[in-house]
Amino acid sequence: MTSERQQKIESVLSKRQNDITVVLENVDDPHNISAVMRSCDATGLQDIYILNTKIPAYEKWDSRSSSSAMKWLTIHQFADATTCFEIIKRKHSRILTTSLTTDAVSLYDLDFTQSVALVFGNEHDGVSEEISKLADGNFAIPQVGMIRSLNVSVACAVTLYEALRQRTAGGKYYKPTLDKKTYEELKTKWILNHETDQ
Repeated sequence: MTSERQQKIESVLSKRQNDITVVLENVDDPHNISAVMRSCDATGLQDIYILNTKIPAYEKWDSRSSSSAMKWLTIHQFADATTCFEIIKRKHSRILTTSLTTDAVSLYDLDFTQSVALVFGNEHDGVSEEISKLADGNFAIPQVGMIRSLNVSVACAVTLYEALRQRTAGGKYYKPTLDKKTYEELKTKWILNHETDQ
């Protein structure tokens, strides 16, 4: 491995955000999941949760959509919502779902510098009522067109880039958030990932 590549790995790890995550509930299309992974990597997230209570667990992802982002993320798959959200609640202060309900707050009124898990639902039905009851609130992305919703991967990207904007302004990317053990484990894994690409 070149010194430049190792520096790249260390630089990216130093900016990883361990207090913000994405949860995908019963998202059908693996292309959408892969696109979300790409956005997560690009904005500095490390963990992503894939909750499949109505569809089988995925065995592989579309590398073309994700641009191999899955190699640089920690992916958690669950078939049980209760177990999934018990773990998430131990790590994150708030859980927010995307919803078009009348009590949904605007994406731009949220404080993304705080610890948060962001839940995005199924392409057709959105976030289920069961998961909505486990959340602390919901938000919507402002739109002025005829169509009321965005593709799930686009909605996630828009949301994460607003989080990136706020966190950059708040200096979150300049203070490492990974503990030393996690940092070293990921560094070792990423170096091996790089070597297997050669």
